[in-house]
Amino acid sequence: MATIGVLHPGEMGAAVGAVLAGAGHEVVWASAGRSDATAARAAAFADAGTVAELAARCGTILSVCPPHAALDVAREVAGFGGVFVDANAVSPATTRAVGEIVEAGGATFVDGGIVGSPPRGAGDTRLYLSGAAAAPVAKLFDGTIVAAPVLSDRIGDASAMKMVYAAWTKGAAALLLAIRGVARTSGLEEELVAAWDDTIPGLTAQSEHAARSAAAKGWRWEFEMEEIAATFAGAGLPDGFHRAAAEMFRRAADG
Repeated sequence: MATIGVLHPGEMGAAVGAVLAGAGHEVVWASAGRSDATAARAAAFADAGTVAELAARCGTILSVCPPHAALDVAREVAGFGGVFVDANAVSPATTRAVGEIVEAGGATFVDGGIVGSPPRGAGDTRLYLSGAAAAPVAKLFDGTIVAAPVLSDRIGDASAMKMVYAAWTKGAAALLLAIRGVARTSGLEEELVAAWDDTIPGLTAQSEHAARSAAAKGWRWEFEMEEIAATFAGAGLPDGFHRAAAEMFRRAADG
């Protein structure tokens, strides 16, 4: 049994929190400044009111937020002395910066990277973990539908795994959006779709799913693509692929 704080429970964070609660752990959130939609997602969790009170009550904090907010969320818990798990879609460099913030306040830092959809059944979601304190965090998920493999004791490995996985899944979606955009501008979209249907069955449906997902989540995926681009640059590889993907998602979010 553990008391675990979730900052701040969006669709993924709330679903992961529900898995932890189902395993018998107490899950806590902080309602101050949060929206009605967030409150509805967190209705089954204990409400600490403020982030400061959450930090005082919890031994572990799980941060699952939009990637551009990861550093600010870490700053919110300055002085927390428990285990802080950054499970955001950020580059290894960004996650190390998060670690420096929370460790300066006395926390133990664990790097996390979530792959898959919000957990509804076994196999939906993997929470990759790395860092010297990763194993006890993985144990919190024992017997649940969320797999929590420990990659190594190196901070950055879990985030790198998230980055390279999403580089394909979301990067490919952005490429399909761009291709159909060029075909549409050229007056050849109908012909392209017909060619896909003849030679690459399923690709048309994949492109349509990409468009729907980008319209709903492009505002978040834009920043994830920027973090992936930074990961590629950090590895000495071209980062233009995913900077272009960020622009595609930015346009999709803008309508």
